[in-house]
Amino acid sequence: MTTTGLHLEEITAGNLDAALGIRVRPDQEHAVAPVVKSLAEAYAHGAIAWPRLIVDGDRPVGFLMACIGIDWYGDGSDIRSGLWRLNIAAGEQGKGYGRFAVESVAAELRRHGTKKFYVTWHPGPNGPEGFYLGLGFRPDGENSGGQTVGLLELD
Repeated sequence: MTTTGLHLEEITAGNLDAALGIRVRPDQEHAVAPVVKSLAEAYAHGAIAWPRLIVDGDRPVGFLMACIGIDWYGDGSDIRSGLWRLNIAAGEQGKGYGRFAVESVAAELRRHGTKKFYVTWHPGPNGPEGFYLGLGFRPDGENSGGQTVGLLELD
């Protein structure tokens, strides 16, 4: 991973195909929706979705989508922000791109004044639990659609 060329790009007509081409390992497909579903959700939830392509130099290496200000229960009682999706391309995993993505989302959430950073993950083999725990997220005791809800306090 190069640190000078690593950046996020908004999804545009010019990089849409690159974003759609991001694929996780086959044994991870059960744990994260494909980019095409994320982009459809971003379109449907445009006010809260923050989709970005993760690029190293000129090479797309992953995709992330944050949610900023989602109405967690649908009744206005709990507004949350966090990482909605993270897809690091199969051949690019283990190079620090996931950490960069999480740190980038944390920075964006801080810009919005957010103090709590949420993420959900599928528990079990080949899932991202160890990754998120290693970054400081802790299960908050909730479960959402069969996924563990994790929380990282932002300072």
